[in-house]
Amino acid sequence: MSVDIPGSTGWRDDMRKHLIEKRQALPVATRKEADALLAHRLEELLTEVSGRTISIYWPFRGEPDLRAFARGCRDRGATIALPLVVRKAAPLEFREWREEDQLERGVWNIPVPPQSAPLAQPDIVIAPVVGVDAQSFRLGYGGGFFDRSLAALRDAKTAIAIGVGYEMQRMETIHPHHFDIPMDHVLLAKA
Repeated sequence: MSVDIPGSTGWRDDMRKHLIEKRQALPVATRKEADALLAHRLEELLTEVSGRTISIYWPFRGEPDLRAFARGCRDRGATIALPLVVRKAAPLEFREWREEDQLERGVWNIPVPPQSAPLAQPDIVIAPVVGVDAQSFRLGYGGGFFDRSLAALRDAKTAIAIGVGYEMQRMETIHPHHFDIPMDHVLLAKA
């Protein structure tokens, strides 16, 4: 039984479940239109990508699919990386990814680059949101992987974070904890 105290683990779990179900219920065609709009907004925000490393993610459970955006960035001289979980309660590892690469199955069966792929230090981290609030705090899946990663990248002063999702994922507040890291930018598309 979950506890209905805002910001509690039970409350966050309930919100995650509700928002993921809503996102997965969106028709594929609706998501594709919204994904194209998100890609366009990202292109407007990230006008100069040549020589930069951009971390995207492999779409999972109805998340926006930005692989075509990544292809365009690569064509303009960017290096693309995918995040992967290396162990519980640790920052993500980022590895370079090209479409022709043979991927492996990572945590939750999400495709990830193989261990032989070069490690990458992203300049830009694009993170999917389960929910996001007015202060740009992101509600994720609850493992803290992106927050730990962003904290490490910010300590090194190397990366900006962009949260992406759909308007229906907007929340008044996620009731952030001391370890939650706000996004530098949030882009939401109507879906």
